[in-house]
This record gives sequence, structure tokens and C-alpha cells, in this order.
Amino acid sequence: MNESLPRPDAAATTAADLGDFVSASPSSYHAVATAAKRMEEAGFSRLDETVPWALTPGTGHYVIRDGALIAWMNPTVTEATPRFRVFGSHTDSPAFKLKPGGEYTVEGTRQVGVEIYGGPLLNSWLDRELAFAGRLSLADGSIVLARTGPIARIPQLAIHLDRQVNEGLALDKQRHTAPVIGLADLAEADIIELLAASAGVDAETVVGHDVYTIPTQEPALFGAAEEFFASPRLDNLLSVHAGVTALTQLDADRLDGIPLLAAFDHEEIGSNSRSGACGPFLADVTERIVASLLPQSTRSDYLASMASSVCVSSDAGHAAHPNYPERHDPHVRPRLGGGPLLKLNAQQRYATDAVGTAVWSQACAAAGVEYQDFVSNNAMPCGSTIGPLTATRLGMTTVDVGPALYSMHSAREMVAVSDVVALGAAAKAFLQGS
Repeated sequence: MNESLPRPDAAATTAADLGDFVSASPSSYHAVATAAKRMEEAGFSRLDETVPWALTPGTGHYVIRDGALIAWMNPTVTEATPRFRVFGSHTDSPAFKLKPGGEYTVEGTRQVGVEIYGGPLLNSWLDRELAFAGRLSLADGSIVLARTGPIARIPQLAIHLDRQVNEGLALDKQRHTAPVIGLADLAEADIIELLAASAGVDAETVVGHDVYTIPTQEPALFGAAEEFFASPRLDNLLSVHAGVTALTQLDADRLDGIPLLAAFDHEEIGSNSRSGACGPFLADVTERIVASLLPQSTRSDYLASMASSVCVSSDAGHAAHPNYPERHDPHVRPRLGGGPLLKLNAQQRYATDAVGTAVWSQACAAAGVEYQDFVSNNAMPCGSTIGPLTATRLGMTTVDVGPALYSMHSAREMVAVSDVVALGAAAKAFLQGS
């Protein structure tokens, strides 16, 4: 066993810590709050975007914009052309978002309207106890986080009423996805009152909400040797957790560049928001860092900094599925437990090129971990990530990587525990720069 990697018992501890992180992060807003708490415990301090910054060498900071977070460490000595080492990820996951309009009654049951957020594997959300979590905006302009207990379920139709269901389940996205939350004749509190109570505020003060369904089953180890880990939201809180853990464990005296974690929101719906990777968040923060560390710097100096920087975009990918082997490239067969993925795509759905490949190869070698290539079957177009968006917006060399999963976008995904450890080790080696 490579001595730089945790022993099996330590690997289980890493998985347990990931489970704690995921459980504390039912929405993107909770995820950044959880990350911020860990940053504070490691000595990082929060900065306010609305005021000027005066950064001090050797300190760590973070900024929150809605459901996104950027955190970094200032080097003890600033280079003439600062180089950023960006570890990118995203905080959101597919789910159902609570619609406005309150509750309605059908066949004696209380239901709420929901919209589909991102691309969830719809059938995986059926017949599960669900909670609601997100943020509430109040009449005084403040924001509070809310999280209910298990109050909802999307019940599937019994097989006796749909004899052909096992030949192919077809769900109407409007009619068949509405959660049931109670019996009409037992109504004591509506959904907004339940959310407000969970946040400790008066429901009458709630003027808006960004609230999502979440599965309530806890993360768990499983497998003959407990080599697997199952959890909701592994896409992409696994990468966020790896970045937060790595950044807070760096040796500040041995930094090669400026290590920075960018955890964006809204990746699952295209990233087009002020807190998404298409927005100005990363450019805004990096430009302010350069301007504060080098007060005499110019716009040209900032552009030189971006051209000298590199980004590792970490997002969940696919392991070759044993029950559907034909869905993958016939010759490139990434597997669970084989190490983090290096993602490649000729159409630039992933940003990886030969230069970026070398960056990831060096990080994995420094961490003592193996990585494996991922490329799609030509008949199965792949998704995309924040990688191409970051490369396009900022012009920095970018490489797409990530953990290999089964059941991506299911209400409950799975990963090999060893891959959780390996991704964290590679993330730390990359951010450290050695």
C-alpha cells in the first residue's frame, strides 16, 4: 500500500466524514454554510463582496454568493504574476423544487407542486420519504436556512393498476411527481409554516423561497468488505468535500501559487446565474485578489495571471456499468475503485487537452494515486461540466476530472470508498502544487 494514502480504517473515517458533510448539506445554501463552518474552524475568515479588501500574505479567506463559495489561501510571498491553482466543483444536485402557490387537495390528500430541477433519475425518487430544504427570504430582507423532517413522498401506482409497468415506466412530469404531504382533514400546518418553524421564524414573515426535496435515508457504507459508499448528492458534494478538506489541510509555507476552491451553484441547470460558472463570480474574486496583493497591478497584470493559472474541474463521472456494458466505450472501461477519472471529449464537452492531462497526471503522481481515462461511447453523447465554462470565461488551462459513480443523478448514488480517498489526495496534491 502506498504510505501516502490512508489505511483502510482511515478510509472508512474519510467516508464517514463525507457522509457527515453531505447530511449537513441538503441544499446548495446549506452546502456553502457547511463548507464555511469548516473553513472558519481551519482559520479562514469570510470577506464581504460589498466592501474593499485588504489581503494579508499567509492568510485564508472565503466569499459566499448565494449557493456558491470561493475560498483561497494567500501565499506568504506574492509572485510578480500570481498563479492560481483552482479546484472547481458545484454545490447543487438534481431534485424537485417547490413551486409557489401553496398546497392543494386531491382525493383527500394534501399535495404540493414541484418543478424538476436538473436531470434527476425520476423513478429513483418514488416511494422514498422526502424532506424539504433550502432558503427562505423574509420581509426584512434577511435570509434563513430551512429544513423539515420527512414529511413527503411521491407514491408510485400499484402494479395491480398498471400491469405493464415492468415493461417500461413512463412518468408524466407534471401529474406523477407531485409529493403527498398529509391528509386533508388532518391539516394543522401548511408547507410554508413547516419550513418557517424549522428555521425558527414566523411564517407570515416569509416572502420567498428556494426550497428542494431531499431524500432522508442517511449515507452508508455497504458491500462485502464495506468497500462501497451510498449517499444522495454525491454529484457533486463529493468533489466539494474533497476541495474543502484539501484546502484546509495545506502547508501554507510550501504553496506553489494561490490555491483556490470554487464551488459554484446551478451547474445542473446550465450554470447561467450570478453564482454559476457562467457568471462573473470567479473572475470577480480572482481580479480582486490580484489587485489587493499587488496594489500597483494593472488589468494587463491580471490577464497575465489568468494565462498563468490552471483549473481542475472536478465533477462526478461514470464507471462502466456491469449490467449495461454496451452503454460505454468498448475499449475505455473505467471502474469503481480504479481511481479518479480524467475526462476527455473531442467536442470539448470536457475541457481536458494534452496540457491539462499533464497537470492531472502530475497531481496524481504526487499523491501516489492511479487515475483512469473516461471517454463516452460515440453513440452516447456525454454531459458537460463547469470546466469548459471556466476555460472559456477566464482563459486558463483547465482539465476535467472526477470520481466514478454508479447511478449518477439517482436519489441515491454510489462510489467506491477508495475513490473518495484518492480524489481527496489528488486534490490536495494539486492545490499544494508539489
